[in-house]
Amino acid sequence: MGKRLAVLVGCNYPRTQFRLQGCINDVVDMRQLLLERVGFHASDVKILIDEPVPPHLNFTTVIPTGANIKAALNRMVDQAEPGDVLVFYFSGHGTEISSLEPGKAYTEHEAIVPCDLNLITDMDLRQLIRRLPKDTSFTIISDSCHSGGLIDKEKEIIGPSTVDRGMSSFYYKPKKINFGSILGVLQNVAQAVPEVVNTVSNVVQGATQVVNTASSIFTGIFSRDVSLRFLPQPDLHTDLKRSLDEKEGILLSGCQENETSADVVGFDGKAYGAFTNALLRVLLEENLSGIISNRQLVVAIRKALKTDGFQQHACLYSSEENADAIFLANQFSTPHLKPTPNPLFPMAC
Repeated sequence: MGKRLAVLVGCNYPRTQFRLQGCINDVVDMRQLLLERVGFHASDVKILIDEPVPPHLNFTTVIPTGANIKAALNRMVDQAEPGDVLVFYFSGHGTEISSLEPGKAYTEHEAIVPCDLNLITDMDLRQLIRRLPKDTSFTIISDSCHSGGLIDKEKEIIGPSTVDRGMSSFYYKPKKINFGSILGVLQNVAQAVPEVVNTVSNVVQGATQVVNTASSIFTGIFSRDVSLRFLPQPDLHTDLKRSLDEKEGILLSGCQENETSADVVGFDGKAYGAFTNALLRVLLEENLSGIISNRQLVVAIRKALKTDGFQQHACLYSSEENADAIFLANQFSTPHLKPTPNPLFPMAC
């Protein structure tokens, strides 16, 4: 059996206007799942979080800046060999980047939001997946808003075309930051960076100008650590602009690309992501022994979210073959984790 490698990222954005509550808990729970039930070794699971964890958990963490997340992902991919199982898990805010290039239709590109707002976009993830050796499994699990488009043009197995809109509403905080809000914060930072002051002062007429201004702001602040999407187009290899083959990569997203994912506080006072909580409950309650495919897992997560009253739809993007493959190539062992009660229907103690 090949190696099992994981990068787990949680961003609560403490002491900011974008504050969330449950993302560190999500990472702690996912780490425990991987170690206790999916055969990962602690040394092969890298944790990036922006708040301290209780000392008894006893694991090393790194601040989840955009540069640090990409460095961790690149190291994981560099280690990959045929037969390995790789996982990238993210819990935090997502956003959409509007784009209107001359001669092209209006589009929106999805991104996840690290703690320093140095976005990681669909193009960055596409580059990582293209570097993988053949027969390496790479699964992205994203509990963030607009996460359904994170590996652009991957085949939709369970997505918008399979939506059931008959859901009740429930109050939660969406895991989303508008791209304009991110630019607003970075513009304030950019005023102290001489190279971008002139660009920032020329704000902002039309979608093309927005993209040009954003590129200047991001590159001015983050330099070459910026997302590939903000680099000048001649700097991009042609292969990065090509859509992924449907067999490249597996995405389990907390919602569709036009939806938001929920950050919730349960009746027991524990905060968590609704999608992550549903995923854990499915694995720990409904599949106590035996195996479960990616397709079966996402269908069950959708049912759990609907039961909980959330209006977000978990999605699966992959090839048909990968959809029917076993989730993380694993036969689950006896559970040691205790699922968090869902917010509407507390579990009996």
